[in-house]
Amino acid sequence: MLGLLVVAGIVAGSLLGDPEWVLAAGQQLTADPWRLAGLVVLMAVLFTFALPGSLVVWLIAPFVPPWIAVPLLVTGSTLGAMGGYWLAGRLGSDRGPLRRHPWLVDALRRHGDFLHLMAMRTFPGFPHSVINYAAGMLRLSRVAFVLATILGLSVKWGVYASVLYGAAEAIERGEALDLHTLVPLAVLAVLLLAGGWLRQRVRRSVDGPAGR
Repeated sequence: MLGLLVVAGIVAGSLLGDPEWVLAAGQQLTADPWRLAGLVVLMAVLFTFALPGSLVVWLIAPFVPPWIAVPLLVTGSTLGAMGGYWLAGRLGSDRGPLRRHPWLVDALRRHGDFLHLMAMRTFPGFPHSVINYAAGMLRLSRVAFVLATILGLSVKWGVYASVLYGAAEAIERGEALDLHTLVPLAVLAVLLLAGGWLRQRVRRSVDGPAGR
């Protein structure tokens, strides 16, 4: 869906004219370091309370070079992950987002090691808030949880930031998709396919024994 939205945005920009006002507004929003810091804090707060913190990616990544955007996004999402982990640990029950994805809670209960956590963070298809809350509720290793979050999201946000920033530059130049945008899109497609495959495999591994 992210790839389709990027392509749709570029096509719409070509058909409707140069959307300079959108780019100008985004660049103005992210030009001030304090506003960028505020977006990072907003992302952390949203993830802490199981809200869609990933929306902040769209406010930063298209307007800030990836080498700046990725550390900011990883910082905000990691702080939010730690906040969700702590909050779920204090609540001590499977509430909120965990009710909608019980299979993922069971998967983390059985496979809550570093490698599985990092795979779930890296590949799309695994809700961040569910991972955060389930890890806190199950008292998974904090060190493994934080390291998996940082490494997995560094890869994921790196690809997303490259795609969105490249698309914004293509729109600003009035050009079609070029190699710099197509390569991250191809990597994103691989992540999406791998994430869907991994999600189905994890779900089958949880549902299989339960159905026997």
